Amino acid sequence: MTTLRLRPEDPADTGAVRRVLAAAFARPDVANPPEVRLVDELRGGDAWLPELAMVAEYGGEIVGYALFTRVMVCSEGRSAPALALGPVAVAPHRQRIGLGASVVQAGLEAATELGERLVVVLGDPAYYRRFGFSRADRLGLTSPWSGLGEPWQALVLPPSISDEPAPPQGEVVFPPPWSKV
Repeated sequence: MTTLRLRPEDPADTGAVRRVLAAAFARPDVANPPEVRLVDELRGGDAWLPELAMVAEYGGEIVGYALFTRVMVCSEGRSAPALALGPVAVAPHRQRIGLGASVVQAGLEAATELGERLVVVLGDPAYYRRFGFSRADRLGLTSPWSGLGEPWQALVLPPSISDEPAPPQGEVVFPPPWSKV
């Protein structure tokens, strides 16, 4: 029986993660998709949260990936931490069987356990709606991608304590590697 294992990325997984990203985002006009470089650059910076770089391992092979990294929500001279989801990738030979959804859900659960409150994503609304994401502008969040409308989305995670304040509102500031995507 083949087993699906969802877990944080291990340093030994770097090559396998690169291969999954390269295959999932392959384009004939680009030798190395920008998503591969994005993850490599994020991996070496302050936004990297190793416990939230999630892999899907199926039959001993890394076949899925979902990355959550630190972003800041800034308003009126103050900032609050949040997470950005992306990229999410599944090896082409394992797509359409729920591995992407599984690895995203595992990451969201890990983020909730760590006390995170807010996740933003730029992606297909129909896909991310299943996790509870909705338009980020309706939550008072802006970013360089705000003008795209529905694909700019956010999810408020359950609070770890009952009297926790509402999640932050304002401009979502991404780490520099994101500007290259």
